[in-house]
Amino acid sequence: MTSPNDSAPDASPDSFDTETSPADFSGAAPSLSALAAARIAVEVLVDGGVQHVVVSPGSRSAPMAYALAEASAQGHIELLVRIDERSAGFTALGLALSTGSPAAVLTTSGTAVGNLLPAVMEANHAAVPLIVLSADRPEELRGTGANQTTIQPDIFGEQVRFAVDIPAGTDPERAIRTGLSAATGAFPDLAPGPVQLNLAFRDPLVPGPGEKLPTSADRPRYRVATEPLVMNLPPASTDLPERRTVVLAGHDAGPVAEAFARAHGLPLLAEPSSNARFGPNAVGPYRLLLEHFGPESATPIERVVLFGRPTLSRPVAALLARADVQSALYQPLPVAWYEPGRRTELPLESLVDLADFAGRGPSAWLDTWLLAGSAAQHALDRILAEGGPATGPAVGSLVWKHARGQLLLGSSNGIRDVDLAGLPAPEPAATVYANRGLAGIDGTISTATGIALGGRQETTLLLGDVTFLHDAGGLLLGTGEEQPDLRMVVLNDAGGAIFDLLEHGAVREAGTYGDAVERLFGTPHAVDIAALAAAYGVGHCPVSTTAALAEALGQPIEGRSIVEVRADRHGLRALHGRIKDAVAAAVGGVLAR
Repeated sequence: MTSPNDSAPDASPDSFDTETSPADFSGAAPSLSALAAARIAVEVLVDGGVQHVVVSPGSRSAPMAYALAEASAQGHIELLVRIDERSAGFTALGLALSTGSPAAVLTTSGTAVGNLLPAVMEANHAAVPLIVLSADRPEELRGTGANQTTIQPDIFGEQVRFAVDIPAGTDPERAIRTGLSAATGAFPDLAPGPVQLNLAFRDPLVPGPGEKLPTSADRPRYRVATEPLVMNLPPASTDLPERRTVVLAGHDAGPVAEAFARAHGLPLLAEPSSNARFGPNAVGPYRLLLEHFGPESATPIERVVLFGRPTLSRPVAALLARADVQSALYQPLPVAWYEPGRRTELPLESLVDLADFAGRGPSAWLDTWLLAGSAAQHALDRILAEGGPATGPAVGSLVWKHARGQLLLGSSNGIRDVDLAGLPAPEPAATVYANRGLAGIDGTISTATGIALGGRQETTLLLGDVTFLHDAGGLLLGTGEEQPDLRMVVLNDAGGAIFDLLEHGAVREAGTYGDAVERLFGTPHAVDIAALAAAYGVGHCPVSTTAALAEALGQPIEGRSIVEVRADRHGLRALHGRIKDAVAAAVGGVLAR
């Protein structure tokens, strides 16, 4: 368990001492009732910027539930209820992503806490301020075999920025304030991220006979992140040297990457969840162009400036690993996705230093990339327009074109299809999210629900059928719970198509392992998604062609609906081969002129 020696909220991480007793945080003799301690905890959470709490029902967490109900009735906080703790954790993650504020999730003791681990891991690597409120038994019941009692303090280990065990009957204020500071990145050299506040409660766990819920108030108002999607930087100085540099925008790079590329006359290679895939310098199918600007080409890439975290493609990883290419990483603040000294890029904190490293593009450098990108896009579009059943790249292209408000891209093929085929627009039409901290398929529907409810905007989710089924429980919203405006586009090719695009596809084609690849990696299924949607009370629209999908995507988003795109994954490897060959021929013709 991690605790600061100095319990003041602004304590530095250097003061963290793993030997410090959690009782040092109590600030009072153990005399508070469970509900009194819970009311203090809620007041501190609200004061610290928590606007949403996702509650999973349980007995030991009852004091917090009652205190939260009181705060909600007074308009101080907004509550959501989910019976599945894993879904609750990812819903809170989505709320934190879309609002830019810390969001909390409350569970009872025992296995309920363990169900939060996937969401906590994602929040750790994606630097999301997720507050885990884990209720626990008091000290005298631990180690006795008491029901639903396990070792909860520090259960998440290194995945959290801060963990504290708050004994029953003690004042939780100082511990919670420190936890909020750690979650929001208030400590130097510490990125935002998840924290665990383990709150022990002793009976009685319910309000007294004379207490009642306060009078209701208006719905609370809360802030949605307002970072501009378009930024402007001054043009690059003419004193800068000319260099064949590319700007690579990985996940969460932000619009500063687009502005930097535009100011320096450099090609922009932007992943969809960078929120930089727009503007005059953006190149669409960039990953298929990198081999044409390799060390043997007439105009090889000399330098790379990296914004955000690149996660999607092997050609990009190969570019960053090239010995002949110097690279720098823009890092003005601590990040959670790598340890200092573990990457090869030169970390730079200021845009001035980054400009000195990048230089400005030679007169023909950007034009060459844009012409090659245009040729590649036309070749790709011709392949996708050949007709027949819908394919992943075609679906990705259409979803990218039609999405407005907010867009969440599921892991596996969905985000990669958009990265391949999504045409950059002059300006962004949607804020793009993706769980790229660990790129898991866990909790995707729940994350999208949190994003939609937090952002108060129409939201589109693109995901595959395996990702959809993995979080089918995320479709469950209890009676009276708020319904988001969320359209879920499910590419249903009856299994895990991404493995066919990896080495496993070649093994399958060779036939050396019989049906093992299909069973173990393809994971075929015959789930009736329409019946599943009906069971959860969600609208369902089946389509099988791009024309039908385009029509469905053109409709307004009202409430929850599933657009099921039925496809065949077994021709996907061949399709990508045709795309690559067509792009190579088109780009080769442009570069040979």
